[in-house]
Amino acid sequence: MTRSAASRSEAWPSLPLEAWSETCATLHLWTQIVGKIRLVQSPWINHSWHVTLYITARGLSTSPIPYGDRTFQIDFDFIEHKLAIQSSDGGGATLRLEPQSVAAFYQGLMERMSRLGLQVDIHKLPNEVADPIRFDQDQTHRAYDREYANRFWRALVQADRVFKAFRARFIGKCSPVHFFWGAPDLAVTRFSGRRAPEHPGGIPHLPDWVTREAYSHEVSSCGFWPGGGSVPYAAFYAYAYPEPAGFSEATIRPAAAFYSDELGEFLLPYDAVRESDSPDATLLDFLQTTYEAAANLGQWDRSALERSVPGS
Repeated sequence: MTRSAASRSEAWPSLPLEAWSETCATLHLWTQIVGKIRLVQSPWINHSWHVTLYITARGLSTSPIPYGDRTFQIDFDFIEHKLAIQSSDGGGATLRLEPQSVAAFYQGLMERMSRLGLQVDIHKLPNEVADPIRFDQDQTHRAYDREYANRFWRALVQADRVFKAFRARFIGKCSPVHFFWGAPDLAVTRFSGRRAPEHPGGIPHLPDWVTREAYSHEVSSCGFWPGGGSVPYAAFYAYAYPEPAGFSEATIRPAAAFYSDELGEFLLPYDAVRESDSPDATLLDFLQTTYEAAANLGQWDRSALERSVPGS
């Protein structure tokens, strides 16, 4: 392997789902617990943007959460493998990230929150998962592989960086680049500015009104997902709501991208990006061509919504 190839492999780590599926499932539920703490303590922001987590130089963060006249935040650290709680009055606590049940993680986090004077009550049933188990009763999910938790975060770091470059090309309404713990996925969403038809809902263990508010306006959305179910590998995705006629037949780059009839979105395997000569360019090509398909076929006013970025 050449030095450049080795460096690229390190930056874009291998992430075979079969090697860490149990850790992925456990970590997913841990992020739901932390995300729900942010949810109940934060004012509602359009499209559920108040529930998300954000990529940091060490892991994932809630960002500051209001609590009376104080604020606090919760951070996953996937370098030292700990969860840190910090409060604006100087208080702090940590919880080791190690093999432990979801119930133990929940109890440990809530005990530390309580000692800091942060009494928060969350809805204890997971969202968007099949056969959910209450967090405080889940002894089933207990895996934590430090290596793969770190690899997942490093993959998120790369996706976050490229998504932000893509987001900079758009001056219309656009979401932050943020981590939704429901799927879980890192996503960024562009809006045409027009209302959308009412979404049918039907997402497992998620109230339809939440989905309908999230998709109240036309969107072109893209993201990164560790995989699961019928997609047993990490992948980038892109979709439009409502999907304009001809979208599924659009020519998308790179060649490894394809439209999934089952999911109703374009997919690009993570490995196709990671193993390419220029991962950044490959991913940006996918993001741009799927957006152009949605915007052109949906007759968005692109001249009013886009800008050229210096150096792009």
